[in-house]
Amino acid sequence: MSWWAQLNLMDPASLVQSEMLLFHDHALMIISGIFILVSVVGWLMLKSTFSSRRVYEAQTLEIIWTVLPALLLLTLALPSLRLLYLVDEHSMDCKNTLKVVGHQWYWSYENPFLGNENFDSYMLPPTDPTWGGYRLLDVDKRVVLPVGVDSSVVATSVDVIHAWALPSLGVKMDSVPGRLNMMSVTPLLSGVYYGQCSEICGANHAFMPIVVESIPVMHYLNI
Repeated sequence: MSWWAQLNLMDPASLVQSEMLLFHDHALMIISGIFILVSVVGWLMLKSTFSSRRVYEAQTLEIIWTVLPALLLLTLALPSLRLLYLVDEHSMDCKNTLKVVGHQWYWSYENPFLGNENFDSYMLPPTDPTWGGYRLLDVDKRVVLPVGVDSSVVATSVDVIHAWALPSLGVKMDSVPGRLNMMSVTPLLSGVYYGQCSEICGANHAFMPIVVESIPVMHYLNI
């Protein structure tokens, strides 16, 4: 869960989100170094009294400022590709499946493992007597997933494009009408994770939150 005045990303609760956090820090360090270098060079050039009007060629300098940015781009591209393939990985022996369907403006879920239980998940308004959590983020019925188990989440929509997103778990998946998108989710910690639709889907786009509760496997089997 994010907090007021939080500067960094949410605490990771899955391997994918941990890798995203590491890549974010890696890219931020490179960008900060480039900014500092350009700022220092620009300041020195402004303060310098030397003139270069008669310098027509500087082969060594041109090689340096061509090769160095290329190497920096490689240090960003290779970890980025690794992370991209990691996000798309799916376990061949997935133990659990969750079907997600987007509606204007709520989510419906189906879990074949729990006897094809099908339920709708609506946002709880602050005026609801059962409301006691985060404003505009709590729902009347939460999704339950087991800790440490690969769960295959399949998303689609019945009307317009939605996006099922859970930042703490590193999940952001489009729900497209007539199409099935799939991602693998493996919570590493027990807890409650909050998300929202991340695709502008209409007037009440901001009022269809996502809540996933991750519980130990033995409790999940006894549901």
